[in-house]
Amino acid sequence: MKIRVFKGTEPEPETPVTVRGSVLKIASKLIPGRATEVLQEKGIDLEEVVRLSGNPDAHGILVEVVDHKKNERVVVAFE
Repeated sequence: MKIRVFKGTEPEPETPVTVRGSVLKIASKLIPGRATEVLQEKGIDLEEVVRLSGNPDAHGILVEVVDHKKNERVVVAFE
């Protein structure tokens, strides 16, 4: 799974993060509750992402969140 955070109109992500599928289930249990709440507020269901990570046919963008106030775009995708 790739998480990319873009600032402004930059074509390259400012903060790229790669999480291996095999680690995702374990890592999701270590995420603080408040962080999970923030993901939910942004429309990202962490449990569903973990479930999909086990599906070898899951590819492409899962969620793209644009925050105009922060001039930020977050893309979560399986690659």
